[in-house]
Amino acid sequence: MHRSVPVLAACLAFGSIPASSVHAQVVASGHRDILLQATHSWNGMAYEKYPTTQPELMMIRLTIPAHTALPWHTHPVPNAGYVLQGQLTIHDRDSGKTETFHQGEAFAESVNDIHRGESGDTQTVVLLTYALTPGTQPSIPAKGEKPEY
Repeated sequence: MHRSVPVLAACLAFGSIPASSVHAQVVASGHRDILLQATHSWNGMAYEKYPTTQPELMMIRLTIPAHTALPWHTHPVPNAGYVLQGQLTIHDRDSGKTETFHQGEAFAESVNDIHRGESGDTQTVVLLTYALTPGTQPSIPAKGEKPEY
């Protein structure tokens, strides 16, 4: 019983410390690195308009096995990607343009033109953020193709 009295006293003493003393005491601005700011997609296509309805953001992590090409597809809204692991080569079907993005690089996706991504020699992991509206699908398969994910 004698041992529990000092422990109880210590608990009561620490319980009276104001909650604010447990939190950060310095107020300062954080450092930002702009990873992407774009008015057009990676292939030069300008973003022309944006819906006037309620916005809905969606963020997904897409994992693509090594040596894999995704099905041809389009996106109905602007979206951005960030390569977390590996590399992603994007192919534009109509123009034949391609561009490769490596780990740590961001890219602006195309809207309403048929394209697909392809991984390299290792698994690729991409973080994708879509600026949707409620009920809008982020990826639409091209005619005769499987869904992108």
